[in-house]
Amino acid sequence: ILMLGAVTLVLNEENHLLMMKRTDSGHWGIPGGAVELGEVIEEAAKRETREESNLEIVEMSLFGVFSGPELYYKYPNGDEVYNVSIVYLVQDWRGEVRLNDEHSEWNWFPASNLPADFSPPIKTILDQFKQTFLT
Repeated sequence: ILMLGAVTLVLNEENHLLMMKRTDSGHWGIPGGAVELGEVIEEAAKRETREESNLEIVEMSLFGVFSGPELYYKYPNGDEVYNVSIVYLVQDWRGEVRLNDEHSEWNWFPASNLPADFSPPIKTILDQFKQTFLT
């Protein structure tokens, strides 16, 4: 299945990235999820970020569109997808992080020290993030 995802790279004042540990796989991830039928992608990114982290996005900018075989993922329940991820950079947000039941813990990570056990389909996104924020 081809899945369209809206994803955010939420940064704090030190440009550290918000990452959350998934309860289904135990991997670290970033806020995001499937765009619902008829939903505007930017609204999906805001909705997913709010649902997963409790943060309200004030302003965001397009970071990139990611697709290809590297974004293949097999969920623990056996579902297989090829993701097309539209990723937004978020530096203007409000609220305090509070997780929903999809995640067990969260932390802010500098680009130079991202966790190694991240969800496989976000590898190319994290590589681009590191390339952007380490230079």
